[in-house]
Amino acid sequence: MDTSESSTTEPGPIREEAKAPPRRGWRRWAMDTRPLRIPAYRRLWTSTVVTAVGSQLTAVAVPKQIYDITHSSAWVGYASLAGLVPMVVFALWGGAVADTVDRRRLLLVTNSGIAVTSLLFWAQAIAGLDSVVVLMLLLALQQAFFGLNSPARNASVARLVPVEELPAANALSSTVMQTGLVAGPLLAGVLIPVIGLPELYLIDALALCVTVWAVFRLPALPPLGDAPARRAGIRQIADGFAYISRHKVLLLSFLADIVAMVFGMPRALFPQLAAQTYQSYGEGLALGVLFAGIPVGAVLGGLFSGVFSRARRHGWMVIGAVVGWGVAVAASGLSGNLWIAMAFLALAGVADMVSMVFRGAILLSAATDEMRGRMQGVFTVVVAGGPRLADVLHGTAGSVFGPRAAVAGGGALVVVVMLSLAAAVPALRRYRI
Repeated sequence: MDTSESSTTEPGPIREEAKAPPRRGWRRWAMDTRPLRIPAYRRLWTSTVVTAVGSQLTAVAVPKQIYDITHSSAWVGYASLAGLVPMVVFALWGGAVADTVDRRRLLLVTNSGIAVTSLLFWAQAIAGLDSVVVLMLLLALQQAFFGLNSPARNASVARLVPVEELPAANALSSTVMQTGLVAGPLLAGVLIPVIGLPELYLIDALALCVTVWAVFRLPALPPLGDAPARRAGIRQIADGFAYISRHKVLLLSFLADIVAMVFGMPRALFPQLAAQTYQSYGEGLALGVLFAGIPVGAVLGGLFSGVFSRARRHGWMVIGAVVGWGVAVAASGLSGNLWIAMAFLALAGVADMVSMVFRGAILLSAATDEMRGRMQGVFTVVVAGGPRLADVLHGTAGSVFGPRAAVAGGGALVVVVMLSLAAAVPALRRYRI
């Protein structure tokens, strides 16, 4: 692996599979499923499949219940903030914890905690408490468990699959999550009138029980080698940030996502675009089409990830994907036709999938195992925080310049900033496996 930086040799991943024959014909285009031949990774991925939709049921049910109680969108926004803060704090701490303990054990504890929280959501709904405070406290608790869980889950992948299959593993996981973002809310909308709101929480809790069982069957994932025992505290979190600053390829991978999301994620402008630019199509239809564009493209990118998952120049793949995202977003803003705008947003979704796949692969392959948890903790914060900052930036720009100009300008800014970073810092351009 040529990283242009120092690296540490580690034991190979846990594998029990035979080498698959080369793929020919149309199979070269389809999703690369090689990691699923590894039983341990297959169990981890299966748990993701089960919970991808289930978690979205709760994600729909909580704001719906809060709005039913308060009849205020402002309270729905406050609840989102109540979940964001503990998620950020515990993701950073959870990354440090994941580098000091058996990651399988940490996944068992945190998945069990999320399942219990979903049961508490169900219990309060059945009891008819109608308390926004209780809902916000439960949401904060759930997101704290998620913050602890996500770094350990993501960091474990590099211990289960070989380095050359990391892009394929990331594509498999990302496709499932994006599919959940599309199918989960649709399923919730169908189920709420049929079975009621409380049962959505119960379905999510039952799905999480399947996740706990799948994680229970994983092999132990303790710290590698003779790493000294240490506690997960502020110093270990600070060491993680210092590690990022010393490894430019890691720093650039984070900056690439920040540039793409903060400058180029236009979702805050979709309501205004639906009401003003595309009102002739019907405001409701236009809003749904705009919100569906990016995740639909991401799912399609995942389904045909065989096209790119075997690429070895991971740095160039990230640069190209972020630039492609910016171009597609800018083009969507310039279009006055709803369906053309959606097509460009779908292309942006494909580019975002490619970026996610190779940024994730870089974080797992360029960092040593003793740092992977902390890298994934920072990654979780960046992924969650970037779009929220984008909402503020784009909402303000849309009010000043108009929604189409704000979308197009944001996409163009992504292209300029990403190309400037790539030119100024060669580490990302040179990174390959």
